Amino acid sequence: MKKEGHPDYHIITVAMTDGTTFQTRSTYGQEGDTLTLEIDPTTHPAWTGGGQHLMDRGGRVSRFQEKFKGFVGS
Repeated sequence: MKKEGHPDYHIITVAMTDGTTFQTRSTYGQEGDTLTLEIDPTTHPAWTGGGQHLMDRGGRVSRFQEKFKGFVGS
C-alpha cells in the first residue's frame, strides 16, 4: 500500500466536560495533544434523558408565530 495515502494515527488525550480524561488513537492534532469536548455523554440530553429546550430569542419561531397569530385553522 502507498504510505502517503493513510492518515497518521497517534495517541491523544480526550478531556470530558466533567474533568475526566482518557487516551485514544486519533488523526486529531499531533501526538500528545488534548481534545477538550464541549458536549459529551455526561451532558448531552440524548444520553442524560433530559428534554430539549427551545431557545429562540426573537428568531425564526417568533417571526413565524407573529406572522400567523391571527390564522385560524380547521
